[in-house]
Amino acid sequence: MKKELMIVDGYNMIGAWPELVKLKNQDEMEEARDQLLHQLSNYQRYEGIEILVVFDAQFVPGIQTSFQKYLVTVIFTKEGETADSYIERIVEEKNNRLTQVTVATSDMAEQWLVFSKGALRKSANELYRDLKRAKQAIKAETVSFHSKTMRRNTPWDSQQLTTLEELRENLSKKE
Repeated sequence: MKKELMIVDGYNMIGAWPELVKLKNQDEMEEARDQLLHQLSNYQRYEGIEILVVFDAQFVPGIQTSFQKYLVTVIFTKEGETADSYIERIVEEKNNRLTQVTVATSDMAEQWLVFSKGALRKSANELYRDLKRAKQAIKAETVSFHSKTMRRNTPWDSQQLTTLEELRENLSKKE
């Protein structure tokens, strides 16, 4: 089975997801980046994939840097380098027989370019919907898990409980 790597154009997602657009418009770019990374972290763990988020130096000038936040790899490109050119280079390096790369961006030209290099593409809206579905699935699994653990602890197994139930029914019939 191939390892899955998703490369996300960070500012493209911030410009497309409603709650992040709101933060961007309020000049809360750092908070928007943080929320994006947090949501992608949960999605990454649930789906069992690796996520790399690329931000270009448009809003954070300086030298190229890479770090982990919420177990998601974050890349800020070097000044003057676009996220698109960085993503194209990484797709060429990482997309191979052992790794399937998916690029999340709504930039159609970028989608076609990475697709031509063998990577899959996903729009910002598709990723947003996938995140929401995963969040609902996580919530449902959590509720199911809690309901299982909330059951009364009993030393008897299901076969013994069935036998006890049959005995109880037999006793009630005799009365």
